Amino acid sequence: MQDAVVIGGGFYGTAIAVYLMKQRGLKTVTLIEREPTLLARASYNNQARVHNGYHYPRSFTTAFRSRVNLPRFVRDFPEVVNRDFTKVYAIARRNSKVTAKQFERFCREIGASLEPAPQQVRELFEPRLIEQVFLVEEYAFDSTKLAEWARQELAEFGVDVRLGTRVQSIHRRGEGFALQCDDESRSTLHAKYVFNCTYSGLNQFEGDFCGTQTKLKHEITEMALVETVPELSEFGVTVMDGPFFSMMPFPARGLHTLSHVRYTPHSSWMDAPGADPYERLGEYDRESRVDRMMRDVGRYFPAVYDAQYVESLFEVKTVLVKNEGDDGRPILFEQDPASQGLFSILGGKIDNIYDVLEKLDTETFISTSQTSTVLGTDT
Repeated sequence: MQDAVVIGGGFYGTAIAVYLMKQRGLKTVTLIEREPTLLARASYNNQARVHNGYHYPRSFTTAFRSRVNLPRFVRDFPEVVNRDFTKVYAIARRNSKVTAKQFERFCREIGASLEPAPQQVRELFEPRLIEQVFLVEEYAFDSTKLAEWARQELAEFGVDVRLGTRVQSIHRRGEGFALQCDDESRSTLHAKYVFNCTYSGLNQFEGDFCGTQTKLKHEITEMALVETVPELSEFGVTVMDGPFFSMMPFPARGLHTLSHVRYTPHSSWMDAPGADPYERLGEYDRESRVDRMMRDVGRYFPAVYDAQYVESLFEVKTVLVKNEGDDGRPILFEQDPASQGLFSILGGKIDNIYDVLEKLDTETFISTSQTSTVLGTDT
C-alpha cells in the first residue's frame, strides 16, 4: 500500500504531492493526471493573476487572505511572477457595486496599497463613465514556468507521476483505499490517503465516495487572448464593480487576457454525479464572444479597440454555490465523512494554496512504512 495518491496534476495537486513528501515525511506518493502534461487545464487557462485582494470588495475574508498570501507566493515562486507592468483599477460611475471612496476604504481595511493614477493614465479612460483610476500592487504569473517548477520538484522528491491516466472509482479497503484506473493495464492503486484535486471533476468517481457536501456550480468560460498596442503592453487594467472586466498580461504567451463579467461565462449548470463537466466542454461549440467584449470594454477604455484578437482559451470554471452572491473565493477542503483519509480540495485562486496547506498542517498523516515499523516492534 502506498502512503498517498493525489488525483489531479494541476498546481494544487502537484503542490500537495510535493508538500506531503517534503514537509510531512510520506515516503510513497503517486500523482495521477488525466491530461498528457501537468498544469494543462485550469492552471493554464485562466487570467494568470496573483491576487492582492482588490478584486473582492464584497468579500473581506477572500480579499484579506489574498493580501496575506500574495507576498508568500512571490517569496516562494519568484521565477514565475511577473511584476513588470503597471496595474490599474478603475471604478465605474454607474452600475458599480462599489464607489471610489468605498474602494479606497476597503483597501485601507485590508492593508492593500493604493494611489491615484497620474493624468496620463487617467486619460486612457472615458471620464464620463469612470469615476476614479488607481494604481495598485498586483502581479501575473507564468503558468509554463510554474509547470516546470512542478516537474522539477516532483522528480526531486520521487513522486510517481502518471500522466494520461484517469481514476474511475474509489473504494474503501480496510484502512485505506483502492483506486481503479483507466490505463492499459486497468491498474488498481492502494493508498492510505487520497487527495481529490480534480477541480471540476471532484464528484465524477464511482465507488464509495459519495461526493462533496458543498454544492458546486460549473461554467464554461472564455478567456480571450489579445495582442495590445506597444504603449499598453506593460499595463494591466481592471474596471469594476458591476461593469466588471480585465485586460491582464498573460506571461505564458506574451499576450494579454481579456475577460468580461457578462461575456466570459458562456453557460452554467449545477454539478451532478455522472455528468462529466469536461465532456460537456469537449462538446461545446466554441464561438467566441470577443467582439462583444471589446465593444463594451471600449466604451470605458477606448484603447482596447487597437488590440488584435489572437485566440480564446475555453475552460470549465467551478465555484461554490454559497459564494455566488458575494464573489468570495474560499477554498473547499472536505474530508469525506464516511471515509477518513479521503480529502476533496478546490481553490478558486492560485494564492489559495497556502490556505490549503494550513488546513493540511492540522491533519495527522502517518506513512505506511512507519506503521509497518511499529507493528514489527510490537511483534
